[in-house]
Parts: sequence; C-alpha cells; structure tokens
Amino acid sequence: MKYNVLFLLTIVSVSILSFSSHAQRGVRIAYIDTEYILENVPEYQEATSQLDNKVQEWKNEIQLKLADIEQQRKELNNEKALLTNELIEERKEDIEFAEKEILDYQQKRFGPNGDLFIQKKQLMQPIQDQIFAAVQDLAKGRKYDFIFDKSSDATMLFSAKQYDLSEQILRSITRSAKRTQAQTKAERKAAKEEELLPEINEELEAREKALEEKKAARESAIEKARQEKLDARAAKVKAAEEKRQKTLDERAKAKQAKIDARNKTNEVEETAEETAKTDEAEPEKEKKTRAQLIEENRQKKLKQREERKKALEERKRKILEDRQKEKDSLNNK
Repeated sequence: MKYNVLFLLTIVSVSILSFSSHAQRGVRIAYIDTEYILENVPEYQEATSQLDNKVQEWKNEIQLKLADIEQQRKELNNEKALLTNELIEERKEDIEFAEKEILDYQQKRFGPNGDLFIQKKQLMQPIQDQIFAAVQDLAKGRKYDFIFDKSSDATMLFSAKQYDLSEQILRSITRSAKRTQAQTKAERKAAKEEELLPEINEELEAREKALEEKKAARESAIEKARQEKLDARAAKVKAAEEKRQKTLDERAKAKQAKIDARNKTNEVEETAEETAKTDEAEPEKEKKTRAQLIEENRQKKLKQREERKKALEERKRKILEDRQKEKDSLNNK
C-alpha cells in the first residue's frame, strides 16, 4: 500500500511538471489492461492451455505417488506384528525416502524457481515484449505523455473507457503476428501498411471537440424547448378544463335559481287559490281563523318545495358525477 501511494505521488508530481511544459496542448494520458489483452491473444491462450494440461499431469503424478506412500504406511501398520524391528525400521526408511523424493519433485515442479515458474516466464516474456513495443509505438505515434497498466500494482480507482487503449494494442499485436506469418511479398506489404499508426492532428481534435460540445448544447436546448412546449400545452389544457367546469357550475346555479323563482311564484299562486277556496267552502268556520289556514297552506307548500329542491339537488349531483366519470374515462384513454 505504501509503495502504491508513493508511486501515485510520483506520477502526480511528474504530471504537474509535464503539464507546465505542455500547457497549451494539455497532458495526454491513457491506460491498457494487460490481462484483457492476454485473454484475447490466441497464441497465449493456446500456450496457457498446454501449460495447464502439463500442470494437471504433474499434480496427478504427485497424487499417485502420495497415494502409494499412504498405502505402504497402511501395509506396514498391518504387518508390524509379523516383522522384526530391523525390517520395520528398514521399511520406514524406504517410505521416508520416497516421501522426500516426492517433496523434492513438488519443489522442482511448483517451487519458486520450479518448472511452472520458468515456463510461465518463458510464456509471458514474448507477449510482454510485444505489448511493450506496441505501447511505445502508440505513445510515440499519438503523442501520449503517460500510459498506465490497469492490471498492475498501481491502484486505479476510476478509469474512463474512452482512455482505454487495450483494443488498439491488441490489434497492433495481431497485425504484427500477421506480418510475421505472411508468406508473400504482397502479404508482408499489406501487413506493414496496416500496422502504421496515424499522427495526432491536435487542431482537428480541438475542432471535433468543439463540434461535439456544440452538438450537445444544441440537443440540450432542443430538449429544453420541447419540455417547455409540453408544459405550456398541459397548462392550457388544465386552464380550459377549469374554465369549462366553471361554466358548467354557473349554468347549473342559474338553472337552479330559475327553478327556485318559478317554484316560489307557483307557490304564491297556489296559496292564494287555496285560501280563496277555503274562504268559499267554509265562510263560517269558527275553529280556525283565516290566518291559520293561510299559514297551514304556506307550511304545506314549503314542505313540497323542499322536497322538489332535494329532488333537483340529487339530479344535479348525479349529472355532475356522470360527467366526471366521462372525463376520467377520456383521461385514462
């Protein structure tokens, strides 16, 4: 961890110094992923597969020998009662010697300087050399100041995909392999031309970047205008709906006022008629006075008017509910 921190501090310091000398064009930084490149090089994968098969053979061989030693120990334990002490010791020495040979064999195959380590190094060295050469050519041809390895010990907390050169390095290695395997002069020439890396045109890059920024700003403005139009349209629809509802309410109130006025007029006329009839039918009635009869008729008409008013209110409520249901149904569609 301490090494990584020191390494990153060193890189930052160098970057600052380089930035001061490249202030006008900016520091160009990229990275590669060696593990990804190795996984996509067919020759490396084939050699790795062969090495894995060989390693498995070594492991199987060691397992067989260990199983044989374990069997010898079991047989010795079973035969101890029949053997002399000298034979027992001799058998033990043979088992220990065989066990030591297996341990030496394990070290030879899998130790720090064993066959596996050596063959892995031999397998890795050529492809590492190719990657290093491709990185050098790419950095020189495209004027990169730093190219890091994502799979190395230096921790990269974030790496944007646009700065990943792994695919380009992989293509460069593939082209080199094609050139090496080319048989005819035409094939060698085509592979050589394919391998050339274009120089960086900084002015062109700046123009392309400015165009991309303008395009992004234009798309953002278009989206903003579209959203504003949608909001304005929604506000108009809402205002129209509120105005329509207000008109319906006003019409309902006016209609109700007319109905109430008509009912009041009819009520007065009917009261007068009932009073006249009562006066004619009972001119000499002593139990109830004329004023009492008028009050009774008035109360009766008031009750009838209340009943009609309730019926009208119920009808109005039902009409408004039906309209609301139709509105909700249209909105859901």
